[in-house]
Amino acid sequence: MTDSVRRGTRIAHIGLAVRAIDELLPFMRDVLEMPEVPLNDADGATIVGLASGESLVELLHSDSETSPIGKYVAKRGPGIHHVCFAVDDLDSMLQKCRDAGLRLIDEVPRLGAEGKRIAFLHPSATGGVLVELSEY
Repeated sequence: MTDSVRRGTRIAHIGLAVRAIDELLPFMRDVLEMPEVPLNDADGATIVGLASGESLVELLHSDSETSPIGKYVAKRGPGIHHVCFAVDDLDSMLQKCRDAGLRLIDEVPRLGAEGKRIAFLHPSATGGVLVELSEY
């Protein structure tokens, strides 16, 4: 990818773990007037996307207590689950992370809720924040 078409790293979405989507959806959709964006469910979670400028807010509701979101809510309660950064070249960025000695959750990219290639970095490597990387 040439520099002229690179978009640079930006916030793609913020994932919010919720006990029930209908507890937060009316506020975000109706009061804040954030339109819903159709997303696929993933990783044992029902996901509702809401547009916030060029970024999304994802409401993540666990389909089971053993899913990653189910475990998160059981241990920490509802709240910010992760921040996703869109990058120009996911494979290159993962290699940069490896070269920097960062611990990865996903060694190999996989498909995420938006049908984009994603990979997660371990919170122990990113100041306690679960970081998802997504390719534009």
